Amino acid sequence: MMTRSARSEGAGMRQPKLFLTVGLPCTGKTTAARRIEIEQEALRLTKDEWVKALYGHANPPSAGDVIEGRLIQIGLRTLELGNNVVIDFGLWSRDERSALRQAAADVGATVEILYFELTPAEQRIRLDRRQAEAPNTTWPMSDEELTDWAATIEIPTRGELDGSEPVGNPPVGFVTWAEWHRHRWPPSVS
Repeated sequence: MMTRSARSEGAGMRQPKLFLTVGLPCTGKTTAARRIEIEQEALRLTKDEWVKALYGHANPPSAGDVIEGRLIQIGLRTLELGNNVVIDFGLWSRDERSALRQAAADVGATVEILYFELTPAEQRIRLDRRQAEAPNTTWPMSDEELTDWAATIEIPTRGELDGSEPVGNPPVGFVTWAEWHRHRWPPSVS
């Protein structure tokens, strides 16, 4: 199931749009991102493709965070240049989505959040199919990992999805969302 949200575009002038795909593995995020890439003439930034290209079978968490940060930098610059962007890497935390919503607003872009969910059984079927048909595009994932991740994701609120909910303040300890963003997505692997 996919739920859409959109903030209205300014009259007369097309604003660039940031599309955020939100969901657990194998729920359809990348398939949708590929469609958005074509239909919306958007730059698609899919983290798994970069991690696979750089690390092969390894999936180091610290490198993944840095790659996400670099892709976000590219995406924000692309928005500044007036082009649409689709960020495709799950965005399980509300803070991640809020930081990106604020960053997009700071460069004059609108945001559309797309949330994807499936039953655990359907998710497992899709993952097993992907492992069998295209093992180079994913990593093995256990049922325990899928269960743990399902308990971790912060499902977007209706207000996030329809754009009516303000971004709000950054987490305690951070003055701005940009400061939190730099903390969450470090510039290099430590």
